[in-house]
Order: sequence, then C-alpha cells, then structure tokens
Amino acid sequence: MTGSPDLQLVEARWRLVLGRFAQNRLSCGGAQGYDAMDRALGYLYGREYRGRSVRDQGAPRFGGDEASVFEVPEWIRAVRDLFPAETCEVIQRHALERYQMQELVTDKRVLEQMQPSYELLKTLLTFRGMLQGEVLELARRLIREIVEDLRKKLGREVRQVLWGRLSKVRRSRNRIYRNLDWQRTIRANLKNYDAARGTLVLEQLHFFSRVRRTSPWHIIMCVDTSGSMVDSVIHSAVMAGIFHSLPSVRSSLVAFDTAVVDLSEEVGDPAELLMSVQLGGGTDIHRALCYCETLVASPTRTILVLVTDFYEGGAPGGMENAIRRLRAGGVRVIGLAALGSDAQPAYNKELAESCVEAGAEVAAVTPRRLAEWIGSIIE
Repeated sequence: MTGSPDLQLVEARWRLVLGRFAQNRLSCGGAQGYDAMDRALGYLYGREYRGRSVRDQGAPRFGGDEASVFEVPEWIRAVRDLFPAETCEVIQRHALERYQMQELVTDKRVLEQMQPSYELLKTLLTFRGMLQGEVLELARRLIREIVEDLRKKLGREVRQVLWGRLSKVRRSRNRIYRNLDWQRTIRANLKNYDAARGTLVLEQLHFFSRVRRTSPWHIIMCVDTSGSMVDSVIHSAVMAGIFHSLPSVRSSLVAFDTAVVDLSEEVGDPAELLMSVQLGGGTDIHRALCYCETLVASPTRTILVLVTDFYEGGAPGGMENAIRRLRAGGVRVIGLAALGSDAQPAYNKELAESCVEAGAEVAAVTPRRLAEWIGSIIE
C-alpha cells in the first residue's frame, strides 16, 4: 500500500475493528504489531460469525477455525501483553458475559492470569458450584481481594454519611475548632462580658462530637438470591458488613430463594458470606419475611431492607400481609428493586406497588443513597 504512515495506521486500526471479513476492502495488510492484536481479537470476537452463515463475498478464505489458534491461557497472556489494562478489562468482561467462556474461571492456569474485577467476581459467584480443588482456593482468594476493594470504597462513602454529621445531642471533650458549639459557648460565658472593653471573655468552650450511633438499631437485610439479582446480592453482603462495623448497630442478613438461610453470623466477613450464597432457584418472599419477623426484638428500632425483583412465587397476598404486620408493629420496611453502583432495576412493578400500598417504601438505589436513607430514619 502506498500512502502516509498516518493513513496506514488509521486503516490498520479499522481493520482491527471490522475483523478479517474486511480484509479485501482494505489494503493495509498488517501494520507492524497489529497482526498479533488481530489474532487475539479474532479469537474472541470471531465467535459472532459462528452459526450465522455469514459470508463476505470475495473475502480471502482462511483455513481452519480461528478458535484453535490459541489455547485459552496463551490467549489471556497475549491480551494482557498486547493491550492496556482498561482494554483488557473490557475484553475480559465480553468473554465472560457475552460469550460465556466458562473456562476462564474453571481452569487454574487461566484464572491465575485474570485481571481482578467486579465482572470476574460476578462470574466466580455464578459458577461457584463448578469450582473444585486448587481452582476453588484460588477463586476464594480472588473473591476476597475484589470484595475487600469494594468494601473499602463503599465503606468510605457510608461512614461519611452516617458518621460525618455533627451530633446535636452528644458533646465532646475533643477541643477541635471545627466542632465548636458557638451558641452554647456564648450562653455559658455571657456572665463574663466586659462592658468597658465591649468583649466577651471565653472561659468555657463547648464542642459537638462526631456522630457515633449508640441507639440499638437493628438493620435486617433480606436478600433475594435468584439469578437475576447477583449485583444486588453482592452489594447487600458488603453493605451488611459495613453496617455491622458501625457502633451500636446490629446487622443481620437473610438470603432466600424458595428456602431461607440466615447468614447473620457471617456478616462481618462479606467475602465468606458470598461464598456461602447459592445463586439461582425460585422465589418465596412471603416465607422470607415471615422468618425476618422472628428476628425483630424492638420493632420501632428495626429497619427491614427487602432486596428483590418482586417476582413472587409464594402464596398470593402473603408478602403484602407480612409487610402490613411488620408496619403495624413499627418496623420500617424498605423494598429495593436494585442495589448497586448503577441501580438499574428490572422488577415486577405491579407487585412492588402492592407492597407500597401495604406500607413499604420501594426504590432502586445506590449504596450511598441507601446509607443516606437509613441515616435519615435513624436520626
């Protein structure tokens, strides 16, 4: 091909975007360093053409099947060597979510090379039942690493919301200027006013304290573990662990499909909790709410957070009746159609509206918004 180096580079990049079927339309051939990228991308994205009888008339014929060019471990290694980290994460996510390459998480050699990411966490949890031996132990370490990163990130946001406000009730001996209670300080020192100098002499200083909740609030996370709820399950486990770490707040987590499992003893370790959750199965919200009722000791100090898509498989009307009983006793019931960084819900709107009529408050929220919501209830 003749032309400027810049034009060759542009054409080579378009060749990568369009794939091998554009070979006869572009004359770039393969710019240096792009052949390897083309092979790596073709290994994954060439799957789009399988089973579709897609042909490009006049396109050069290729022998064999591109998928056999690489073994999966070598392909992962090539992707990491050829592309920046951000691009690797995108390719990895497509392989897991779009093309269901289960071997990425069931082969120890491949898993060792995977970039830790939220998408990898979701896939490991989804296929946890297929993991055994050394692969399972490696998956546990990766899950713990990814969950810990998520917990630290969300923990900073939640503590800022729940601890970062000034308490108008408790006082502090910590003499920090930004916490100075000016109104109380002025009232306490009015007797020291020097009329001759027109000056108020401050002998006593009073300070607010930072909020550290002492009221025995109980937060119950009741989480639907059906397959469509994986994002909400992950964020619920992490949020329950964060609530557990707050002073004077008790946190419980109940997971359910058609059965109910109380995982409250594990809320302090979200990674281990997630490894205990079985994703998939049916849904019996009524049974789960009935169990949660047995955990309520002080109704007016209890917040029940029901995380579900509201597709009920239990007794008709049972869920609404359970919510009415909880509300009549003084329990605040929050229904979350989605809990996550995007909080994009897919849920049964008719049944969610029935829950609202029964006394629940229903929304799809981010973890920070949930913390703000619970903070306003506690205050």
